[in-house]
Parts: sequence; structure tokens; C-alpha cells
Amino acid sequence: MRTASVLGMAKCQAVNTSARLLRLLSLLQARTSWPGPELAERLGVTTRTLRRDVTRLRELGYPVEAVSGRFGGYELAPGGALPPLLLDDEEAVAVALGLRAAAGGGLPGFEDAALAALSKIDQVLPSRLRERVAALEAATVRLGRAGPPGERLDTSLLVTLAQATRGPERVRFRYVDSASNTTERHVEPFQIVRAGRRWYLVARDRDRDAWRTFRVDRMSDVARTGMRFVHQDPPDAAEFVAEGLAVSAYSWQARVVLDVTVEEARRMVAPTIGVIEQSDAATVLRIGADDLDWIARYLASLPCRFRVIEPDDLRQSVARLATQLATSG
Repeated sequence: MRTASVLGMAKCQAVNTSARLLRLLSLLQARTSWPGPELAERLGVTTRTLRRDVTRLRELGYPVEAVSGRFGGYELAPGGALPPLLLDDEEAVAVALGLRAAAGGGLPGFEDAALAALSKIDQVLPSRLRERVAALEAATVRLGRAGPPGERLDTSLLVTLAQATRGPERVRFRYVDSASNTTERHVEPFQIVRAGRRWYLVARDRDRDAWRTFRVDRMSDVARTGMRFVHQDPPDAAEFVAEGLAVSAYSWQARVVLDVTVEEARRMVAPTIGVIEQSDAATVLRIGADDLDWIARYLASLPCRFRVIEPDDLRQSVARLATQLATSG
């Protein structure tokens, strides 16, 4: 009995030591440098035990350096090999999503390396986190290239929306529109669209009985309701968002024929700027703005000939711009 008790105590001490070493490694990765006494206090051990734990980490290949002096302490230095990283849940989801984007061509030239790293991450990712990554990936479509940094988002909010779209499950949230009006919304989420650095939720608004687009950074208090539903005639989410961003949100809406193929036009015009359509044998650009002179200047910047279909006021703006350019310089 005494031998079993001693073995049990030894096993418990080994487990505690291993857990403490993982905690120590996590703290060293979280900050550039730690004073010894503060690090020991965070771990709940003496400075002598801390020194022994640091020695154990060094024996395992972790390059922990001791810096002497008044502002000295312990720090994890770059080593000859990459040691295992400790990630919290949000960090693990972010890394997995970033690797998926890179493996899919989001980082040209690094697809193979990203795929290899992703396979290692997926192998050890807990099922609860793997489900969150899969939910966000399945619910998201991308529209155009990344633009300037957008609003900082709470990853858990995106994951909540993604899981609701997979249900599908209705959600409620508070929404602040472009005029700073706050409303309560009850919607049936369909898909998340990433346009540049911004994220949009395409959903059917139950109170308004219409499909709507919601900027995710303007949403708060998002809650899944547990109520299931069946989608009825959902739109193409990317086209729906593009229409709102490029055309319908503005007071002026124009249609212009571009003297290039549809494929060439889509390479020239970002989907957040204008919508390219095939009309009979013509390539038509639909574009919106609150200032027709802006549209005229944008058309003049395109490397192709064009013809304005509507409105007539845009033809006048183009004519004025042409006269100005012809007489300048």
C-alpha cells in the first residue's frame, strides 16, 4: 500500500511539473521578458523552483536566456529550431484560417508550405476548434482583393454568425446603420461575405420580409435563438453585396458600355467599385456614386473606350471633363 501511495504521489508531482512547464513556456511566449520574481509569482512557485524549471526547458531544447542586471529576467530567444508554440483558442482559429487562405492561393508562392503547416495544425486541433474553423470557412465567400484595414472584429462574433448559417438558425442582434440609428434585428442568416477587409452578413430580415446586407463591425449583442428555418430563394451572396457596395447605395446610378470583353472588364474593375454584366454582345458596367463627376473621372482612368448609356447627366460630366483635359497644359 505504501509503495502504491508513493508511486501515486510521484505521478501526481510529474503531472504538476509538466503542467507548470507548459504554463511557463506559454508565459515566455506571451511577453518579451519576465523578471524572475514576477514569473515565479505567476506560477505560484519559489524562484529556486523557477530556476529548475528553466533548466528543464533548456534541456528540452528551448532557448531560455537569463538576463542579469536591474532590469534582467528571463526571455525566450530565437533558437536553431522552431520550438512548439502554445496557442489559445482564438489564436489557433486565426492561424488555421490564415493557413487555409494561404494554401488556397491567398499568399502566392507559399501554397505548399501553407498546406503542409495546415495539415499539422488540423491533426492536433481540438474538435471544438476544428468545428469553429470549418463553420467560418463554409459560411464565408470572398469578394475582390484585400483593401485597407477595416474595423477590428471580435472573432467569436464571426464564429457565432458562421455557426448560425450552418444550422441554419435565426439570430438576433443590435445594428447601427450608416446614419447612426440603432435597431434590433431578427434575421435568417444565409452567408458571410468578405469584401476587402470588411465582413458582411447576407440575411433575410424577418421583420421587413426582405433580404438585407449587414456590416459585421456594426453588429453587437449577437445571439443565436435556437429556432431553425429553411432558406427561400436566397440570392447570390457575393453579387448581392457587390450590388449594394457599388451601385444601389448611391444617389446616382449609371450604366456604361465598355469596349472590352467581360473577362477583361472584371480584371480592370474591382467588384466593390462596379458590377460587370453581359448584355447581348456588349460588356456593361453598372456603377454608382453620389457625385457624377467622380464617375466621369473613374471612367476616364480605365484603359479602354466606353459609351455612357444612362443617365444623360453623366454624358455631360464626361463632356466637361474631356474639354477640361483637352484645354489643360
